[in-house]
Amino acid sequence: MTPDLLLAHGYFLYEDPKELQIMKPYAPLGILYLCSHLQAKGFDVEVFDTTFSSKAALIERLQTGTPSTLGLYANLMTRSNIVELLRIAREAGWRTIVGGPEPGAYAKEYLDAGAEFVVLGEGELTLEELMTAIRSGGLDQVGKIDGLAYLEDGELRQTAPRAQIKCLDDQPWPARKMVNIQKYVDTWRTHHGKGSVNFITARGCAYRCQWCSHQVYGNTHRRRDPLLVVDEVEWLLSEYQPDMVWVSDDVFTINHTWLRTYAAEMKRRGLRIPFECISRADRLNEEAMDLLAELGCFRVWIGSESGSQRILDSMQRGVKLDQVQRAVELSKTRGIESGMFLMWGYDGEELEDIEATIQHVSRTQPDIFFTTVSYPIKGTPYYKKIQNDLIQLAPWGTSSDREIKIRGRHSRRYYSFADKLLRSEVALARMRGVNVPDEQEVSRLAEEIRNARTGLMDAAAEVEA
Repeated sequence: MTPDLLLAHGYFLYEDPKELQIMKPYAPLGILYLCSHLQAKGFDVEVFDTTFSSKAALIERLQTGTPSTLGLYANLMTRSNIVELLRIAREAGWRTIVGGPEPGAYAKEYLDAGAEFVVLGEGELTLEELMTAIRSGGLDQVGKIDGLAYLEDGELRQTAPRAQIKCLDDQPWPARKMVNIQKYVDTWRTHHGKGSVNFITARGCAYRCQWCSHQVYGNTHRRRDPLLVVDEVEWLLSEYQPDMVWVSDDVFTINHTWLRTYAAEMKRRGLRIPFECISRADRLNEEAMDLLAELGCFRVWIGSESGSQRILDSMQRGVKLDQVQRAVELSKTRGIESGMFLMWGYDGEELEDIEATIQHVSRTQPDIFFTTVSYPIKGTPYYKKIQNDLIQLAPWGTSSDREIKIRGRHSRRYYSFADKLLRSEVALARMRGVNVPDEQEVSRLAEEIRNARTGLMDAAAEVEA
């Protein structure tokens, strides 16, 4: 029987060399939330989980099955797959809908690529109304459905913004039974020794970092009832027996009152599971860290972005360097690993800011840190600020917002040397912090630092044009 709606996404684990090295997949909660909502409203919905499947298998389903409506979730890194799937689906006679964090910024491009409708923002209510119109043959009234973009006589039409769901507790849990969650758990266990599952306790982030996209949830932060979240956690632990969990919130520790209640309820029910989460340094005080430790947190990810306060202020991060350093210190005293995200090349960054970042990370000594060269995401203030200097390296439909040049910015080689310098300086500071440092290793790292600093200086004049 053909479903009313087939939901899928464009992430194919086995076709991505980088992801095959990482092997840390999580279930696509976004489309699973859409599925459970629509099923509760009486729609027949299926999910084609591309994570462990192949593009060829989904294409075969589209070309050989009876066409109905296809809903695709798109993000920054899956654009090219989604564009290809939209074209094939339309050719096979499917109605096509696309949503997620990227399409709202590129509505016209996705519509031109084969989407009949783009869902803007939070999807449940908009998709419910759109599916009702499709089922009843009332598509002539789509202009009255909030949160939609479509083409009319070749011109882009966008309806009024969709209001956010006021009470997340009214929404059913994600339709996890529509995908093979156990395969996610087993994949983690096979490659990392610990099986993991994910869940969310809130939607959105109210902070206004200039480079961060708010296409789906806007600048809102809405939390679920902590007791109801514990119900879900208890079910997940019983159903799938994971060894750890990932709390997929943008900022897990925003509301300390909420966290206190959640921790108390987990303790009352005798529930404790190792987990990792993302936070902000300004939301990690002693009490919050104590609660995380009590709950079983083994790693907290802290967005530091830069070691230059000038750059942080330019980003409108709303965080001070001493708060980041204090958060890492608090995590160490409680046996919680700290992870740090860092960003090179933000607008206005100079060599002195790079040096400040190196000093900051060397002093703070997080357990893990990742770096990236900043890339502007369309729809963000950062993108709008530098859009006149952007150079697209490949056609839109086969690339992403990462595959751009910024005219006048330092070369990739320059940031590669900055990265080498950072890692060597941090390693040397760590080595010197042990009781009996390995002098041979100290000498090796000192040589790496000299070479990286020389390379950085040599590359300083290289700019993108």
